[in-house]
Amino acid sequence: MSGHSKWATTKHKKAKVDSQRAVVFQKFSREIIVAARLGGGDLKGNFRLRTAVEKAKAAGLPNDNIKRAIDKGCGNGAAENYEELTYEGYGAGGVAIVIEAMTDNRNRTAGDIRSYFTKFNGNLGETGCVGWMFKQYGMITFSSDVDYDKLVEEAINLGAEDFLEEEDEYKILTSIADLQAVSEGLEKAGFEHITAEFTRIPENTIEITDEKTATQIMRLMDKIEEHDDVQNVYSNFDIPDEIMEKIEGTY
Repeated sequence: MSGHSKWATTKHKKAKVDSQRAVVFQKFSREIIVAARLGGGDLKGNFRLRTAVEKAKAAGLPNDNIKRAIDKGCGNGAAENYEELTYEGYGAGGVAIVIEAMTDNRNRTAGDIRSYFTKFNGNLGETGCVGWMFKQYGMITFSSDVDYDKLVEEAINLGAEDFLEEEDEYKILTSIADLQAVSEGLEKAGFEHITAEFTRIPENTIEITDEKTATQIMRLMDKIEEHDDVQNVYSNFDIPDEIMEKIEGTY
């Protein structure tokens, strides 16, 4: 699909390394806590919780951590009250950035995020300043071991909107409203997914060919991702592979 974020591809390549870091485990735990708090601890009856657990397991979060997070969300154990927030702004080169966060201290989080934008030649904007540049989808990820033609055929019949092929994975895109129905329909048809989640995909991308600008963008994206309160980051930059290779190791 045109407009798919280069950052999504870059994160995919880093996932195996990043997933071993405690901060990443904490992000998954927070999503599970909030999902359980909002919809209860039954995976069968709480689609958001089930998808959060699937994503956490795919990243290697231990089962004990998952159980503790569900228990906390259901009120068993120390209370943790997280607020879901979205931040929007511009990075170097005018690229759009949308950040989804879960925090127990919005002033702290906003201050940190603002400082990152300032440090790397960006600008944290008001809510709505760039969000309109992205379309929200449901995204279901499968291993490339599945029969792609049959998967696509079944997905179309269930109402899927688009399809992506990325290295060793296939991704089905749905409307936000249809994610659960398409996910469960494909599961019944024998297609076991890796994750099912919501995502944002830019309608258009900005190509970045200047090495300095590309480095600033990647440093900002990395810094934002490393923040404990940040769950997801989306952007519309497109840095050519040859530029990415030149700046590798500088961010």
